This record gives sequence, C-alpha cells and structure tokens, in this order.
Amino acid sequence: MLIKFADDTKLGGIANTLEDRNKIQNDLHKLENWAETNKIKFNRDKCKVLTRFLTYPFTKLSLFQLKRTALHFAVAGNHISAVDFLLNHKARVDIADKHGLTVIHLAAWSGNLDIMLMLVKAGADQKAKNQEGKNVLHFAAQSNSVKIVDYLIQDLQLKDLNKPEEKGKKPFLLAAEKGHIEMINNLIFLNLFTLEKDKEGNTALHLASKNGHSEVVEILLNHWEEINELNQNGETPFFLAVEGGHEKCAELLLEAGSDINILSKRQQTPLHLAADLGNVELVEILLKADCDLKIVDKQRKTALAAASRSNHALIVDMIIKAERYYTFQQVRNRFSGYFVLSFKQDHSVQTKQMRSSLWNLAYNQLKPQEWKKLALFWKFTDQQIKAIEEQWTGKKSYKEHGHRMLLIWLHGILLAHQNPIKHLYENLMCTGFQQLAGENHCSENSVDTDSKKCVVS
Repeated sequence: MLIKFADDTKLGGIANTLEDRNKIQNDLHKLENWAETNKIKFNRDKCKVLTRFLTYPFTKLSLFQLKRTALHFAVAGNHISAVDFLLNHKARVDIADKHGLTVIHLAAWSGNLDIMLMLVKAGADQKAKNQEGKNVLHFAAQSNSVKIVDYLIQDLQLKDLNKPEEKGKKPFLLAAEKGHIEMINNLIFLNLFTLEKDKEGNTALHLASKNGHSEVVEILLNHWEEINELNQNGETPFFLAVEGGHEKCAELLLEAGSDINILSKRQQTPLHLAADLGNVELVEILLKADCDLKIVDKQRKTALAAASRSNHALIVDMIIKAERYYTFQQVRNRFSGYFVLSFKQDHSVQTKQMRSSLWNLAYNQLKPQEWKKLALFWKFTDQQIKAIEEQWTGKKSYKEHGHRMLLIWLHGILLAHQNPIKHLYENLMCTGFQQLAGENHCSENSVDTDSKKCVVS
C-alpha cells in the first residue's frame, strides 16, 4: 500500500532544516488527502509514527543508512501513483543515495518503463553513474529489463552508455553473469555483444560458466572464437564450470572443444579440482573424456593422490578404474564391442551376484595383506594400492580395501567382455589361494556378461 511506502521512506531523512521538516509534514497531510480522494486506505497510526519521528533532533534525521528520498522508495517499489504525486510536488530527481543511486537507476533496475518515461520527462540525468560506475544500461541489463534497454538504445539512442563499470564489466557481461537469456539475445540483436574481458580477465563466457547458466553458455558458444581463454587466475570457462560444480555447462564446453588438461595458476587441472571437491558426476565426465591422469599439481600430486588426500574413496576408485581401462586399451586394444562406459560405482542387477561373492571373499575369506597379493597379480600399481589404503577406518580396514580392489578388478574384466567367475577361479589358483578358489567356483551362468546387456561401472 501507499502508506507502507510512506512509512518505509521515513520522510524525515530528506530534511536538512526546520523549514524543510515543516514542509515534509505539510506534504504528509497532502498525501493523506490525496489517498482519501483516490479511495486508498491510509493508516493514520503509521502517520503518527512519522510525525513523532519528525520531532527528533536534526542530528538524528541525518543518520539514515541509505540516505534515500521518498521518490527513491516510490520508484523502487513500482508505485506509479506515488511517483506521479511526488513529481507533481517538485520532488528532486537528481539526488543520489549513499551508494550513488539515483531514481533513474532504480527505475532501470525495477524494469518499469512507465516510471522511466516519467523520470526522463522530469529531467533525470540519463547518464548518471553510481559509486560502482554503473549507469542505467548496466542496471537494466543486470536485472533483465529488456524494455528499458530497448528504450535507452533504440528510442534515446544512448549507445554511449555501453561502457565498462568500475570492475570492467560492460552490460553484456553483467547479463551473462546473471544468466538472463532474453537480455543476452536482445543485446546481441542490438549489436552490444562483446568478447571483451573485465578487470579480472573474465569474459561473458567465463561469468556464465562460473555461475552455471547453461542456456546462456549455449548461446555464447555460437558466437565465441576462443573458448580456452584464461582469466587472471589462469582459469578457462571450463575450469570455472567444474569449480562451481556445473555439470551441464561443463558438458557443453567439453563438446565445444575445451582443453580439459589445461593448468591453472595453481597448477591444477579440472580433474584435480573435481577430485578434490569430491564431485562424482564431473569426475565421470572428465574420465570419459580421456583426460590426462598423470599431470601433477604444485605439490607433485596427481588427481588420484588429490582424491585420496581428500578422503574421497569413490573418486579414488573411479580414477583407478580409468587408469587401468586406458592402460589396457592402449597396450592390448582389448576393449571392443558395444558397452556403456562408466567409472561410477556399479549397482546393476546383472552383476549383483558376482559383487556379493566378491564382498564375501573380501570380508570373510581374505586375511590381512592377502588382497595386496591379488592386486599385484592383477597389475595394480603401488600408487593405486597406496591410494586405496589411504582410507583408514581401523584394524579391519583391509576388508574394505580388498573389497574395493576386487570391484575395480571386476570393472576391467567386464569391459574386456571376459567371464569374471572363470578368471577369479584361475587367478586364485595361480596366486596360491587354491582353497578359496574351490569355495568360490560356481556356475558361469550366475552372472550375465552379455556385453549388450551389461552397463559397466
């Protein structure tokens, strides 16, 4: 309601002298009469609060945090009738609040074209800037006020407003940062698209990727030239998408040809970052894209070591699966045929019985250190074994370590379209576990290894 606006404004905030205070009180009476004439409910109790407030000493009146006028609040609240009333009573349109905001900035932010027209007609400075160097075009772009932008550019021909603010962001970058699809398309149509960077070296693509605005990223990629540009921290748009955990943005940038192995100034690859954060989905995306698993960061740590250090057991196992998959693929070219590649934890029905057998082997049959004997036979590296052992939960941790190692082994066997029952039996025999081999030997039909039905994880 209008009176709420009057209450929130604390009109005494614009009073500098006793004469001004009396004028405000007179205006308040006029406002009450105007409200009654227009059949608008007027809360006199709140008016009394304002009246009592106006009896405070003038030193109190100058302490309002925002230092806004009644017109500021009317414009910000989209109260057209109140704006009209105040403008007809000669309210000033050039007063800036403590942040340098004038009423025309607030009109651009709120997106009310009618109020914008009223303020321009009243003589508001169309090129005014706030303390951050933002003008009306910046505010309109940032708040997705498409009609305001069209009015400023097409009707008022104010293209010279298309300048960077204090942080180096043009309106196009602000719209991308906020993810405003309609505004981005409109600015492109108005030829206000830009590849320029802000003062931190971020392009519009960096900002959209960082904030997870996948639809904006998709639009920008149709107009982009160099998607692997670095900001001042040595980060590409793809790196920022990974850092923010934005899977869709990462997938779009990957499809567009982003370099997944590029190093930031911290000597991290996107995989280092995703592994350190424990983001399973992004690690999966990167592993399936065949990222370089051997790159080390400033601490000489691979992504596997980073995941192990951060105690992300699932990520550790995924990376080991990928290392083994790509190693055997290169050496033997043993993986062929149709399969859905995944490095995530396996929950498929097809492998349930086999996984149950491996759990029993690890938790009830293998003794401490025996799982390592199998791991070395299956060509697990020392680094991989160390990474598995890093997750310590007590004296019986070896059971969990062995179970994880067996599931990683199963992943590779299934990718090679081999029978895990047969291989487990033969390998247990070869490594001196004849009794365990006999106990675990069962029908080959107990697990479905049909490559056309098996989702490998």
